[in-house]
Amino acid sequence: MRVVGMMSGTSYDAIDAAAADLAPDGDTLVLTPLGMISTAYEDGLRAELAGALPPAATDLATVCRLDTHIGRAFAATAVRADLELCDGRTDLTASHGQTVYHWAESGRVYGTLQIGEPAWIAEATGRPVVSGFRTRDVAAGGQGAPLVSVFDVMWLRGRPGVPVALNLGGIANVTVIADGPGGAPLAFDTGPANALIDAAVRELADGGDPGGARSMDVDGMLAARGTVHPGLLRTLLDEPYYALPAPKTTGKELFHLPYLRAALDTCGPLPAEDVVATLTRLTARTVADAVRPFGATEVIASGGGTRNPVLMRWLREELGGGGAGVPLRTSDELGLPSGTKEAYAFAVLGWLTAHGLPATLPSCTGARHPSVLGSITPGGAGRSLPAPLTTAPDRLVVRAPRTLR
Repeated sequence: MRVVGMMSGTSYDAIDAAAADLAPDGDTLVLTPLGMISTAYEDGLRAELAGALPPAATDLATVCRLDTHIGRAFAATAVRADLELCDGRTDLTASHGQTVYHWAESGRVYGTLQIGEPAWIAEATGRPVVSGFRTRDVAAGGQGAPLVSVFDVMWLRGRPGVPVALNLGGIANVTVIADGPGGAPLAFDTGPANALIDAAVRELADGGDPGGARSMDVDGMLAARGTVHPGLLRTLLDEPYYALPAPKTTGKELFHLPYLRAALDTCGPLPAEDVVATLTRLTARTVADAVRPFGATEVIASGGGTRNPVLMRWLREELGGGGAGVPLRTSDELGLPSGTKEAYAFAVLGWLTAHGLPATLPSCTGARHPSVLGSITPGGAGRSLPAPLTTAPDRLVVRAPRTLR
């Protein structure tokens, strides 16, 4: 079954689409990567989205426009992925959409909202679409995140020791494969990855000009020129979220520009380079602090943060570097491109839903039970879903890409 997985993360800079050929083989799901594409949001759409996200106020007219425009953007990307990656033979599209709000208070999640109306995707492609993945887990008492944990567990199960999967998007999250209550896996958001770094770059690096050219610390150049400010780092590390027990989840509802401004008010004006360096060290420190208690034997990173060499170097330092430290590698070394691992993960989640199989692990999300995730938007005439399976595969193997025939 050829599935296109699509998502735009908390950095809301682009739509990533990854195509996979997925086939069950006994208790194993075999994933053959077919390639990926990435489509940047148009500047106007990205600006409207940024202006509507927390803590900004918005209105339902704006939400409706964004839902439509983002749905159309996802649809255009799905059409490209079908033609360029699947030779026009996609069977299913799995769309995470764009998260605009994750309603979390006092360690509990009450609701979550992803937009990007899937009907636009189904209309444009003629294929069925699975979307709205997070809500069912929240309804079952879960955090609705990190949903990639079931993928991580299937993928890394059987590796020696205690492997930890790490995603460095706007928010950092981890899946601890061989720990937790009774040996069950655990997953949770550790805190900001790129969220505060990006906010600082937009606010400070171009003099606060909203039309400034920079929206991220490309190649860690600002952090490399800066000096970590101990006082600001201490203030940021005092955030109560870090002490909450897992499972837990967070987002830009907490780690946003006003949050950063409040922290900066405690230490006076600082050069942009020093702020970015401090925030980069914050990400490295909080990730390492989060995985250390579980006796991790390796950390396998993915996400946009892996392209920041300063963040990766400092994360290695915080994990102990070589010798007795915890090795840090990227998912590329295991056959999955680090920039699109999450898109591949949602392709797998869509495959599970299409076959009527649960795609959550209660020990990872805190839900009362596993759930079949998402809603299904039908495709065109004659485009049906496969027959349900009674047993879910519990392992995932990535095979070398091949050329479609």
